[in-house]
Amino acid sequence: MQDVSTLLTATVDGVKDSANQLFELLYDELRAMARAQLQRDDHKGLLNTTTLVHESYLRFLKIGALTPGERGHFLAYAAHVMRSVVVDVARRHLASKRGVGKSNVPLNTDIAASVTASDEQIVRLHEALEELSALEPRLAKLIEMRYFGGLQEAEIADVLGISVRTMQRDWEKARRLLSAAMKD
Repeated sequence: MQDVSTLLTATVDGVKDSANQLFELLYDELRAMARAQLQRDDHKGLLNTTTLVHESYLRFLKIGALTPGERGHFLAYAAHVMRSVVVDVARRHLASKRGVGKSNVPLNTDIAASVTASDEQIVRLHEALEELSALEPRLAKLIEMRYFGGLQEAEIADVLGISVRTMQRDWEKARRLLSAAMKD
């Protein structure tokens, strides 16, 4: 089995089966990331660990946006892709609860009560991260890697090219900014 850096380079270069080998090598870590993400949010059976990992894999292949790098960089990108999958599922669930795409839906106030706060929070978190990304891109990446990816402080610091202490200070700042944005 090859190392992650070699497989990333091979995948970017279009070497046959290198993407499959990369996912096989990191599958357990990706499942752990997905499991951690799904434990934080209530998806009512709409998404499970295996589905999230496999949907992320399909998006990797479709987007083709992988770049050569180290394990931490790949896992940071995986966290970003998983975040997009979770947000898309939450949006679809919210839309179905609101009757999007259906005609002649009678006004029913009980529908609003059936929308889970979790779906709304996921979408709001995504919007707040987008706003933060416009102001402080590094802080938004840090939150994404830590919250959605479950990466450790040292891994995040390495990916961002900063010290662990700077990452910790950034984490505190990012949490305060995100908390304020979520309250608005």
